Amino acid sequence: MDTRLADFIRDTPAGREAEAILRSCVHCGFCTATCPTYQLLGDELDGPRGRIYLIKQVLEGKPVSEKTRLHLDRCLTCRSCETTCPSGVRYSNLLDIGRQVVEERLPRKGGEALMRWLLRATLPRPAVFGPAVKLGQMLRPLLPSGLAEKLPPESQGAAKPWPRAAGHRRRMLALAGCAQPALAPNINAATARVLDRLGIELFEESKAGCCGAVRFHLNDQEAAKDDMRRNIDAWWPHVEAGVEAIVVTASGCGVQVRDYGHVLADDPAYAGKAAAISTLCRDPAEVVAAEQACLQALLEASPGTRGKVAFHSPCTLQHGLKIRGVIEGLLAAAGYELVPVADGHLCCGSAGTYSLLQPELSRCLRDNKLSALMAGSPLFIATANIGCLTHLQAGSVLPARHWIELVDAALP
Repeated sequence: MDTRLADFIRDTPAGREAEAILRSCVHCGFCTATCPTYQLLGDELDGPRGRIYLIKQVLEGKPVSEKTRLHLDRCLTCRSCETTCPSGVRYSNLLDIGRQVVEERLPRKGGEALMRWLLRATLPRPAVFGPAVKLGQMLRPLLPSGLAEKLPPESQGAAKPWPRAAGHRRRMLALAGCAQPALAPNINAATARVLDRLGIELFEESKAGCCGAVRFHLNDQEAAKDDMRRNIDAWWPHVEAGVEAIVVTASGCGVQVRDYGHVLADDPAYAGKAAAISTLCRDPAEVVAAEQACLQALLEASPGTRGKVAFHSPCTLQHGLKIRGVIEGLLAAAGYELVPVADGHLCCGSAGTYSLLQPELSRCLRDNKLSALMAGSPLFIATANIGCLTHLQAGSVLPARHWIELVDAALP
């Protein structure tokens, strides 16, 4: 794709990256076949190829319109197009650049701006978000349905205990995150219990916080970079002490942490450390799968079938981290029967804050996903990302759980 970037961006790091990505696109259109919003809306501008053209126009200095922003806002950043693309177009990186320029050239106003400010101000702060969730649970009948359904049921309760320190030689850090401790506090605890049985100590660093994804994808990229630098500073003493990995149990956060090296590549003070953090980042599926022989020996002490499970592979897991088929194998080894799920490559509609900012499209995608998940009459829905979990649970009568909780429950 030929490009003529405008002076304001041509010789910047973002401009050079954008130009390289644009030139790699051969506009074949394969991406439209796997784009969830194109499938729903049938509009070329609501597919990756159309959005690439819109971003190209913006970066070439064409006026930014509300229509341009609408089509970019509708993108889930699911990255299904990247999995499909035969040319290796890094669409999500181009989208980040395009959205940032649109945000700067066409500032949001009124309720739309306020909504995004509230999300940036509350979600990344556990000290604010946690009490807000508890208050919301108390006031659930008075809340708008779209917000009330996002709150976990009070019956879900607190996390089961973390394992006692056993002096394991192998140690790994865990990201607590911002929303997950309030919405599903048992996930990290369950991960710690499973890894403890595998001879690995998992621990959290209290000085770390939000991975940066919330602010980054709400186009406050400088604040997001500050979140990333804070986490790097919090983790670095443990890295120097030889911690084996940084385990991120929400695949959406894992994609962001894995991207620290790219995002901070032009920061001379943090580039090297950020690259090291990205290298250390692990999804729990990668850690547990590497210990499968040990896990299998433990599971053989408590054999049996544990019912049907429908596994929803988050976009951030299969398209972002490119982990496919691993968790399904671990669940099968733990005695669960995996039911087939049609169109497993498609997004459930959660996509971070997308379900709050694009509720109609999000609900439509969720309805389609739940129909596919429920077709095999499962007893549980399992997934690997807190956003998908809460989004699916809001529309389902079946319990939705993180897959590591099911493995934890299967261990004797």
